[in-house]
Amino acid sequence: MTRADLAKAPHEVAAMFDGVASRYDLTNTVLSLRQDRSWRRAVVKALDLRPGEKVLDLAAGTGTSTEPFAALGAKPVACDFSRGMLAVGARRRPDLSFVAGDATRLPFADGAFDAVTISFGLRNVVEPQAALAEMLRVTRPGGRLVVCEFSHPTWAPFRTVYTEYLMRALPAIARRTASNPDAYVYLAESIRAWPDQAGLSRWVAGAGWTGVAWKDLTGGIVALHRATRP
Repeated sequence: MTRADLAKAPHEVAAMFDGVASRYDLTNTVLSLRQDRSWRRAVVKALDLRPGEKVLDLAAGTGTSTEPFAALGAKPVACDFSRGMLAVGARRRPDLSFVAGDATRLPFADGAFDAVTISFGLRNVVEPQAALAEMLRVTRPGGRLVVCEFSHPTWAPFRTVYTEYLMRALPAIARRTASNPDAYVYLAESIRAWPDQAGLSRWVAGAGWTGVAWKDLTGGIVALHRATRP
């Protein structure tokens, strides 16, 4: 098993990420031209965490996205369904809490967290609307949601160039840097098939979140969606 397809069978997607775990963070930095770091900073700012708050970081992988939350004095839990990714993260950051879990059936109590976030992972869930409802369940009333995900560039000429990069250049670069380059063909396809900013906003609102808003990052390559649990 080297890659999943857009049917997104959970065991296939998990196995695919197990296969890229060892060099996942490096490959992401190369493929994003180092923009992944600014996107993570935008997530931290949007969450506005306070010391002692409990935050669930879904699709946390190796915990790179979780580290800034701990540095702020929050109490983060890194959750992912790829045990290979979690194992790499636990070796690198044994002080963080890593939990294996399916985003559509989270192993946490109702209202357990002050905030929930997922970066570049909702796209890989077989039922993203069900995952958004689960995030609502485990968030306390008044708690926050931040979804950081690839989206649709807002300027049409750039959107065309970007699509060509995804389908041609991204897999080629991945062959030089990734431990499982075929997986990045799936990643490119999944980004192209993902709904635009307004479409994702409708999913978030449909799951019961209120005050849904988004902010485009890097010209809409990435969009940051925010919402509150009523």
